[in-house]
Amino acid sequence: MEAVKSLPVVVVGAGPVGLAAVAHLKVRGIPFILFEAGATVASNILSWKHIRVFSPWKYNIDKAARQLLKETLWQSPSDDGLPTGDELYSQYFKPFYELPFIKYNTYLNTKVLSIGRKNVDKMKTSGRENLPFVIQVLQGEEVRQFEAKAVIDATGTWNSPNPIGSGGVYAIGEIENSDNIFYGIPYILETHSHRYKNKSVLVVGSGHSSINAILELDRLKDQYPDTEINWVLRKKNIRDVYGGQENDAFEARGALGIKIEALVNNDRVNVYTPFQIQQVRKKEGRLQVIGFQHDRQYTLPPVDEIISNTGSRPDFSFVREIRLRIDSSLESVHEIATLIDPNIHSCGTVRPHGEKELRHPEKDFYIVGSKSYGRAPTFLMATGYEQVRSVVAAIDGDFDGALKVALDLPETGVCSVDLAGSVTGNACCGVEAKLKEKKASAACCG
Repeated sequence: MEAVKSLPVVVVGAGPVGLAAVAHLKVRGIPFILFEAGATVASNILSWKHIRVFSPWKYNIDKAARQLLKETLWQSPSDDGLPTGDELYSQYFKPFYELPFIKYNTYLNTKVLSIGRKNVDKMKTSGRENLPFVIQVLQGEEVRQFEAKAVIDATGTWNSPNPIGSGGVYAIGEIENSDNIFYGIPYILETHSHRYKNKSVLVVGSGHSSINAILELDRLKDQYPDTEINWVLRKKNIRDVYGGQENDAFEARGALGIKIEALVNNDRVNVYTPFQIQQVRKKEGRLQVIGFQHDRQYTLPPVDEIISNTGSRPDFSFVREIRLRIDSSLESVHEIATLIDPNIHSCGTVRPHGEKELRHPEKDFYIVGSKSYGRAPTFLMATGYEQVRSVVAAIDGDFDGALKVALDLPETGVCSVDLAGSVTGNACCGVEAKLKEKKASAACCG
């Protein structure tokens, strides 16, 4: 037992929340190992480095990480500035990773293959809580094993995008035609401009990623007038995606709703909603998208490329030997499902939560960050920072500290407004929030 206690804590995933976890472990003097599948920390954020976030710097830097960085020559960004993904990386994540005690304990280009208890499978109960975790990883062509006293899974969901097909499954022909489908946020105006200029492009999704894609395609259209923009949504009312606009206290986010409404009203975008995609097939070198609109089968005009912004889902493949408690619908950690379920909350309150709510039947194993939210689109970095602060406190035996959870969240205005100006609550936008001008509090996500 004492030998297990002397083992490090393993953190999987070097995104914002994983880095925050090792910051808190370092502050408490707990040895750790950090595994990252990418070639650098925050590699997923670099995939959308051209996108500017809505929340200012003061909500994007973990407190423990800030404490460690302040002991160096690091210059803190202005609290009120709105960083791009590239600025988040260059001004925060990379300098933090470069701290010797972080870099020395981080393994990049390392894919975790499996996590379990030493020498026992999932079915064996007796004494398993006293056994170390065994983490099997792939480094290059070599498979290695590490042992840990606790594991924090902060792998997120970015690399497991949802399909474009209706019902959460791949549309017929979607996989076969995936070379013409971009899952994520392409850099339309630069890196990927050759892929979209003077092409007919279909954007699928109703969140801010899809709105950003459409706005960039419209700018591309100014340079290449034959570019055609098509937009498929499942929502019954397109106004649900316009958000708070002038009433949004995050001015940059409210501006998105204003701009996209103007494009739609000026017929710069061909909108198909509600539309349920069933099939994608290639004919004469172009894609035909077939689905249902108002319960009638309909084939969209041919397109050349598809951009999928339909959200993502967690990957549990490497934790099959871990005893988990996962909500059956959201695929979130079970105890937080009722706090974040968009079927119930839309723009309702997300209470602060920590180690107590994140526990699994497997002692000392935690899923944190966006992966803890499963498929719910309501996650904010600041939420993950508080999660790992609480989890690390519990690992350190500070149970009072673990139980005291609180969130300092921005005032963000309304999430979505109907024609009468009342809150409709189903256009969550990527940051948790409190309504500024309404009496109800809100968790607008995104």
